[in-house]
Amino acid sequence: MPDSLHYVGNIRLPTEKAHGLQIMQNCEAFARHLPVTLYPARRIQPPELRGVSPWAYYDVPPTFTIRYVPCLDLLPLAGGRSNRFSQLLFYAETLTYNAALLAHLRGLSAEAVIYGRHPLVLEAVRRFKPVRRLFWEVHNLSPSPRKRRSQAALARQIGGVITVTRHLADALIDMGVDADRVLVAPDGVRAARFAEMPAQSEAREALGLPRDAFIVGYMGRLHTLHMSKGVDDLIRAIAALPERPLHLLLVGGPEEMVAAYRRQWRDLGLPDAHFHALGQIPAAEVPRALAAFDVAAMPHPWTEYFAYYLSPLKLFEYMASGRAILATALPSTQEVLRDGETGLLVPPSDPDALAAALARLHDDPDLRARLADNARRLVFAQYTWEARARAILDFVASRAHA
Repeated sequence: MPDSLHYVGNIRLPTEKAHGLQIMQNCEAFARHLPVTLYPARRIQPPELRGVSPWAYYDVPPTFTIRYVPCLDLLPLAGGRSNRFSQLLFYAETLTYNAALLAHLRGLSAEAVIYGRHPLVLEAVRRFKPVRRLFWEVHNLSPSPRKRRSQAALARQIGGVITVTRHLADALIDMGVDADRVLVAPDGVRAARFAEMPAQSEAREALGLPRDAFIVGYMGRLHTLHMSKGVDDLIRAIAALPERPLHLLLVGGPEEMVAAYRRQWRDLGLPDAHFHALGQIPAAEVPRALAAFDVAAMPHPWTEYFAYYLSPLKLFEYMASGRAILATALPSTQEVLRDGETGLLVPPSDPDALAAALARLHDDPDLRARLADNARRLVFAQYTWEARARAILDFVASRAHA
């Protein structure tokens, strides 16, 4: 077993994006077994996150060390646009983060492990640190053939890689990475957050939601990498069931997309009183929001990213919440859920199929209860951060001494 783990990550912290929660909860789980230090970038925060404690924001106890790494952060100058100018700003920020990070990592013990999810950071570290002690958590592969070859070379040279889907593992193995260098470890859930779920009536009263409504809920960012997550299809499905007065609850942002979905809702003739939005909420409030759902929806369309690279936190939190799950039948989702056993799965980008599944779930409370109970048992048995941390640390220990 290594004597410490150093999680390197060129990220803002806290961040409104899901990877911040994933990293913080993973570090908490690792810290139950060995000392952990997390190295986020000292980036410029949006106004709503300035001065916010990551411990409070993510509802994670301070059981590990956070050491912010200085960098030249000019990315706000790009104004959120993706172009050549923003790419130059990104590379300048990355280079300065990497240089400062290497100074922070100087003097680590020979038994220390360096772990991260950003290949540009690990490429810099591997030039100065023992490669057997470097581990890459893979969440996607570049669409560029040149960059993909570079990523495969990195995976072959370092201690090992941890992928969040089977497809990612197979892709790396097809590119020449030895299978024994690869561990598949999907994302998971912090079991303690969902051990005692509030009653649905209590949650709805606290959130100002109608007690007797049938609520279809979606939690999380409403887009990823500028891609829709299928909420527009979900709204079309609800509109196709006028005889069933379904409500929609969105938990997440950004606000401009909530407004766009509200306009779509109205344009389809659906009643304003049936559209609810909580916006971005603190991590500690997520279980209560999920408790208000009748159905937890994950209607992602088919894209390479959603189909093969995604291991969404919302899926595991849906499972832990004890709510019936309706999701699209993408390969990444099917690695976790079984149709008719732990969720209902429908073809992606098919509002008619979503509508038919919603009608089944609305009309059959026994089906909802069975799907929810099966999913909750599965997630606590197989997909907790604690179980994931143990598997990763066992893998790291075996590879570091291979």
